[in-house]
Amino acid sequence: MPAGPVIYVDADACPVKEEVVKVAARHGLAVIFVSNGGLRPSRDPMVRNVVVSKGADAADDWIADHAAPNDIVVTADIPLAARTVALGCHVIGPNGRPFTQETIGMAVAMRDLKQHLRETGESKGYNASFTARDRSAFLSSLDQAARRAMRGSANQDKSELE
Repeated sequence: MPAGPVIYVDADACPVKEEVVKVAARHGLAVIFVSNGGLRPSRDPMVRNVVVSKGADAADDWIADHAAPNDIVVTADIPLAARTVALGCHVIGPNGRPFTQETIGMAVAMRDLKQHLRETGESKGYNASFTARDRSAFLSSLDQAARRAMRGSANQDKSELE
């Protein structure tokens, strides 16, 4: 895998795998899909699949252990988003929603509230369906994150040379 930002994908039930590969190829970025299994192998040398144990948070733990500042993480999992935002990663949900230092606190609070409402029976917990608009928003958001990550990587390389 080349130096520079890497795109980590929490691949279990991720609806935008093809879009990730498309954007990564355009920017020359490596992609690592992390899953509990069921991933199709890729012939693309820039794409790697990592299969972890069936544990509840095994994929999340693997990503959090390997991601570095300025990498990109694609996940719908709010706790993983919080962990990787804290690492300095660019984090995006499959619907294109970016998670940042400014927004992750509210996302965690809303997740906790919704979980509480489901546990008490106040809410059935239905998730909205994934739409073409979500896919389009994701493509735009990932492209922007890739550009930011590449700029950040170039700036980091310059400061290491000085």
